[in-house]
Amino acid sequence: MPMQAHEIEDLLKASFPNATITIQDLAGDGNHYAAEVIDESFRGQNRVQQQRAVYAALKGKMDGNHGELHALALTTKAPD
Repeated sequence: MPMQAHEIEDLLKASFPNATITIQDLAGDGNHYAAEVIDESFRGQNRVQQQRAVYAALKGKMDGNHGELHALALTTKAPD
């Protein structure tokens, strides 16, 4: 069953409560999303570290064929 944008945001907010999070449903199908996560905790981390932290926050929702979230275009950064 596809995920809703608010479900993705809720998972991310649980791990990044002070983040600015923007979720977009790219195809309108509940399977292809774009997410931008801007959080102070990313300061000093490289992009791979930042994205690993976001994927961990999704708690397995993108895991292989059994994942509820099919595709996520991810942008991460520390605030300016």
